[in-house]
Amino acid sequence: MDDYISPWMTEELAMLQDAAGKFFEREFSAHEEQWADEGIMPREMWNKAGKAGLLCASIPKKYGGAGGTFAHETVILYEQGRANVRSLGNGVHSGIVAHYINAYGSKEQKEKWLPKMATGELVGGIAMTEPGSGSDLQSVRTTAKLEGNQYEINGQKTFITNGQHANLMIVVAKTNQEEKARGISLIVVEVDEVEGYTKGRNLKKLGLQAQDTSELFFDRVRVPTANLLGDQEGQGFFQLMNQLPQERLIIGIGACSAMDHAIKLATQYVKERKAFGKSIMDFQNTRFKLAECKTEAHIARVFVDNCLMRHLEGNLDVTTAAMVKWWCSQKQNEVIDECLQLFGGYGFMDEYPISRMYADARVQKIYGGTNEIMKELIARSL
Repeated sequence: MDDYISPWMTEELAMLQDAAGKFFEREFSAHEEQWADEGIMPREMWNKAGKAGLLCASIPKKYGGAGGTFAHETVILYEQGRANVRSLGNGVHSGIVAHYINAYGSKEQKEKWLPKMATGELVGGIAMTEPGSGSDLQSVRTTAKLEGNQYEINGQKTFITNGQHANLMIVVAKTNQEEKARGISLIVVEVDEVEGYTKGRNLKKLGLQAQDTSELFFDRVRVPTANLLGDQEGQGFFQLMNQLPQERLIIGIGACSAMDHAIKLATQYVKERKAFGKSIMDFQNTRFKLAECKTEAHIARVFVDNCLMRHLEGNLDVTTAAMVKWWCSQKQNEVIDECLQLFGGYGFMDEYPISRMYADARVQKIYGGTNEIMKELIARSL
C-alpha cells in the first residue's frame, strides 16, 4: 500500500526497494507480454538480475550473496510483483534452492554453487512434484540408488519451475524404498555435467506463461555421493518440512504485491472510464468494491509482515505459515476477480494486464501445498 510502511522496513531496505523497482520496470515490464507469448524469457535475464544484485540477497557474502536477511528477499519479491513481472522464477531460485544449499550443504557445496547462483551463472530449480504425487511428497517414486561413490537417479518430475533454464536441480528422491519419510533424500544434479537428464517440453499453462515450467526425466543419471544435501541419507523429508514455512511465506508475499498492483490498475481504470455520463469511480458500487479490496489487501499485508518478523527471529511455525499461504492466496484470487470485474469486457481481454494477473493468481492456491492441505495442517493444531 502506498501509505503503509512495514514495521521492519529500514532506510537500507527502502533504497533496495527503489533500485529493485526501477530495475524490474526498466528491464522486464515492457517485455513481459512478448515473453508470455513465447512461453519463456531469455536466459540472459538471469545474469542481468545477478549483476543488479537481486539474486541470493539473503545468502552470506562469503558465499557470494548480498549478506542480507529474508527482509531483503521480501523487498525484491514484492517489487517484482508490483511491476507485474511474472517471468523470473526468483522465488524458487533465491528463496528456496539457495536456502536449501545454504542450510544443508557442506562448505564445499556452498562455495561451489552459491556464488554462481548469485551471479545468475547457475539457475536453480527443485524437482519435487511427480505425475503421480503432488502434495504427498512421501510417495515420490524417483529413486537414487547407491552405486559405489555415485547415486544412480531414475524417475520423472513435472511442473518444475525454471525447468528449462535451470542447470542446478535439487532432486527429491527415494534412497530407501522401504521407508516413507525417512527414505527421502535431497540430491543436487549439475545438469550440464551428467548424461541421462532430459528436459521435457516447456509446459503450456493457464497463467505464468512467461515463466518456464517443465517435465524432467532421469534415466540412469549418475551424480557423486558428494552431491547429497546433508551428512547422511534419509534427511530429505525433514529438510523439506523445515524450509516449507519460508516457501509458503514467499507465496504470501507474492499475493500481497499482486493484490496491491491489481487495485492500483483498477483504480486508475475506473477513474478514466466513463459510463452513463460519469466516471465509473463515481458509482457507489465501484467505490465500495475497491474499499473492500483495499481493506483485505491491507489485512493480508499486515499478516505477512507479522509472519516475516517472526521468520526473521526464527519463530515462524508450520501452522501459521500454512495460514498465510492459504488466506493470502485465497484473497489474491478474490481481490483480482473483483478488480477484473470493474474493467468490464476489457478485463477479459488478454492485452489488459488484469486479465493475465487473474490467470496467474490461480496457481497460488495449488503450489507450495494445496490450500486444502494447508487447512488440514491448521486443523491439526486445534
